[in-house]
Amino acid sequence: MREKPLSKIGDELLRLRHGLSHTSEHRTPPAGFGIDRSLVSGFVAGELSQQDEAELARQMAGLLPFHWSQPNSYASITSQVTDHLGGQRELMTWLDRFPGVPRLVARLYVLMGLLDQYSENAAVVTALRELRERTPYPAGLKGYLVPETDDETLAGIAFRIEELLGDVEKDRAVDLALATTACLRQIAPRAEEMDPAVGDLGELMDHSRQDIQDAAAEARV
Repeated sequence: MREKPLSKIGDELLRLRHGLSHTSEHRTPPAGFGIDRSLVSGFVAGELSQQDEAELARQMAGLLPFHWSQPNSYASITSQVTDHLGGQRELMTWLDRFPGVPRLVARLYVLMGLLDQYSENAAVVTALRELRERTPYPAGLKGYLVPETDDETLAGIAFRIEELLGDVEKDRAVDLALATTACLRQIAPRAEEMDPAVGDLGELMDHSRQDIQDAAAEARV
């Protein structure tokens, strides 16, 4: 995973996105998903083998889309891993070390972090609104965008990516993520005209797109 996208996101990647959809309040992890407490204890103590650490990463990646709805016992356990690593960004860096689903989930969450950031940027929102006046539903985004474009639009896409991960539909999550990076890459020059501070939007989307494509290819092997 490239360092620049990671450096641009906030510290809070696991946000309470459930307010964007009433359906999320009733979603729970699929049967069989959970965290092995012995793996967590061993990880915090620095005693895990590489194989066991990879298994812990797989379990963490599976539970992340349900971070806000986990029982207190699981929330406490996952917090031990995050705190041991130093925070949520460090958690993503750690997950990225493990090919397959952990790496893919980490890179999707980094993109979600970027979407949360840009959702609050007036120039990006305006550029996206202007694009949608010409093309109401850019390629790959129909069914994910509501008609109005506002400061919740990109955050709403981040929620949908997380929701698809929670439904174990990683291919659809990847497709939506790639369609979103392509859309933002398209509006990047216009956004920069209005706000030079977002001049690296296109570069960040290029990096994120390549990172996600590479991880998705590994996850399909």
